[in-house]
Amino acid sequence: MTSAESQTLVARIEGFAIAGSFTISRGAKTEAVTVVAEISHSGSHGSFRGRGECVPYHRYGETPEATLAAILAMREAVSRGLDRERLQAAMPPGAARNALDCAFVDLEAKRQGRRAWDVLGRQRPDPCITAYTISLGSPETMAAATAKAAHRPLLKIKLGGEGDPERIAAVRKAAPHAELIVDANEAWTPSNLAANLAACAAAGVTLVEQPLPAGRDEMLAQIRRPITVCADESVHDLASLAALRDRYDAVNIKLDKTGGLTEALALADAAQALGFEIMVGCMVATSLSMAPAMLLTPQARVVDLDGPLLLARDRDRGLRYDEAHVYPPDAALWG
Repeated sequence: MTSAESQTLVARIEGFAIAGSFTISRGAKTEAVTVVAEISHSGSHGSFRGRGECVPYHRYGETPEATLAAILAMREAVSRGLDRERLQAAMPPGAARNALDCAFVDLEAKRQGRRAWDVLGRQRPDPCITAYTISLGSPETMAAATAKAAHRPLLKIKLGGEGDPERIAAVRKAAPHAELIVDANEAWTPSNLAANLAACAAAGVTLVEQPLPAGRDEMLAQIRRPITVCADESVHDLASLAALRDRYDAVNIKLDKTGGLTEALALADAAQALGFEIMVGCMVATSLSMAPAMLLTPQARVVDLDGPLLLARDRDRGLRYDEAHVYPPDAALWG
């Protein structure tokens, strides 16, 4: 960065109401709390702004306040010319780095007048089918919610341990034609793993996410897995990948875990090289969080980027969704 150029960083916490509530095995919430980072660059060629959004996750010890503080702690480095490449070593993986990494990618695209996938040398994403999430509840409640979404081709079913065979059977009856994937969010145990997997297989489920707690999932290497088992909480960045080879068939890549799009793309390439299938996932957040993740969709077998569909209101100029598909972002939103 030359003496004629300047770079500034601002960040803030934002809240978006969820339509109804969102329930998984760890609890329910009615608001999506995000942290947005904005990096502005001014120079002889004009002024440009890049944005990134992240979702701090309590499961990983993150809070909105601490995440905001971690981002703002980088203001001086940003003003001295910090860029995306040096950011990877300057911060650990996690939500805070994700917001900054995505803001840098957006800024690069805006400054170059190109789309983010061209800047990063990746394939242009096409519209793709995204999963739609059914929250955890009683079999009757989940069946009623599923019936309203049964026209969708891909449904993601949140399970929670005790009573899951009854839940998945009720869901399948309510949506006889949809592809079903399941997310147990670490709620199963070694004692019910086989029975729950068998119930999912009987219901025609094609993939189950994170059935056992991260760090206590060794049993997955000791059993015959009747359906694809996907790591979520067990996989974060490149460093966590090698240990999963005997336990999982797929990995769910989320930018808030990897610490940004830069690491997420590297993780996807490495995972494919090791024979893992790719799932692209998200937290409940706005289209500003989903837009960078769209760059991973050309490599994915399963896309789960329905976060904005679960909100009462998305941010302006959000992603386009129809009954089945999500579309790449306009440059006005991101990238």
